[in-house]
Amino acid sequence: MLSAAVTLETADAPRAPDRDEDHALVRAAGTGDVAAFEQLYRRHHRRIFAVLRRLCGHETRAEDLLQESFVKAWQALPSFRFESAFGTWLHRLAVNTALMELRSRRGSEDQETDDAALEWQGTPDSAGLRTALGLDLERAIATLPPRARAVLVLYDVEGWKHEEIADELGMAVGSSKAQLHRARQLLRARLGEHHD
Repeated sequence: MLSAAVTLETADAPRAPDRDEDHALVRAAGTGDVAAFEQLYRRHHRRIFAVLRRLCGHETRAEDLLQESFVKAWQALPSFRFESAFGTWLHRLAVNTALMELRSRRGSEDQETDDAALEWQGTPDSAGLRTALGLDLERAIATLPPRARAVLVLYDVEGWKHEEIADELGMAVGSSKAQLHRARQLLRARLGEHHD
């Protein structure tokens, strides 16, 4: 049930850009055409930002990671082999950028989660009423411990397998499954508290 709610929200994402047009822009950008790269940015930044926001739980940090991801993409364009869609390649690069940060911040996980949970509790909308379930879900996801949030987003939203997640996060497959279970339990509890 939780997966369906998360998946439904991603259905509103903009349609993926045309692969052939992207490849033409990549070829031009690869020769130093900044305008072509700007077009690639405009075509893909919303989708990339959405996944980064879910992975890191903070809009400001997601914006920073978005910029970092596009800088890395610009630098790595010569290595793009045109075997996949540019959007797929960029998406993976951005997710890996966020996961590298997550791996480097393991120690501050608990304090960050406590702060985010306190910030989320009791946040009314402008009329003083509860926000829609979709916004509540996004906020609740943002309050999860970073590793649990990453596993939930990668598994339930992005469709990764536990083996891929474990490899990217440097954990055992069983730990990935445990983190997913933990994330789902925390979400049920947090959403239940606000919708009873």
